[in-house]
Amino acid sequence: MTYSAALRRLYFVRFAFAVVWVAIVFAIGGTATPLLTTLLVIYPLFDAIAVLWQLRADPDKTRAKTAEWVNVAVSIAVAVALGVSSSMSISAAVAVWGVWAIVAGVPQLVAAIRNRHNGGQVPQMLSGGISVFAGLGFLYQGVQGSAMIAGAAGYAALGAVFFVVSAIRLSMTLKKENA
Repeated sequence: MTYSAALRRLYFVRFAFAVVWVAIVFAIGGTATPLLTTLLVIYPLFDAIAVLWQLRADPDKTRAKTAEWVNVAVSIAVAVALGVSSSMSISAAVAVWGVWAIVAGVPQLVAAIRNRHNGGQVPQMLSGGISVFAGLGFLYQGVQGSAMIAGAAGYAALGAVFFVVSAIRLSMTLKKENA
């Protein structure tokens, strides 16, 4: 399997995961419960696992992968921080989510730029850039005391759209290569 095919599969999996996650968050209404805490912890852990899978699948063993490793470390740390903060207050969790969106958005943007020759990366570049700006908004809202965790679900839904668009673009690229 080519790296482009592996990325396509990963992006479809990430899309499906995000859609299910968003549906559950909206279904529970964003109220502070152990289920919400679990969901908030699972999302960045899944992100870390997906980036680890992408690192493992990357055939270029000589390319520096610092951005991806930073993303993994930050996502794991944020999962712990979300577990703690969401048990204290939803606004604290919104602020932590914002920090994560900022810090994860930059490496996503860098990785997408580096992987652009594999195709389907423009949506990932946009996603990384938007993540930084959305993160600033979440951080501001959380510091102001907002308990609107639905914004995080909207953010994840937008991420799902970017993943499915990338997967479709990669599918079209692979189809042209195999024609």
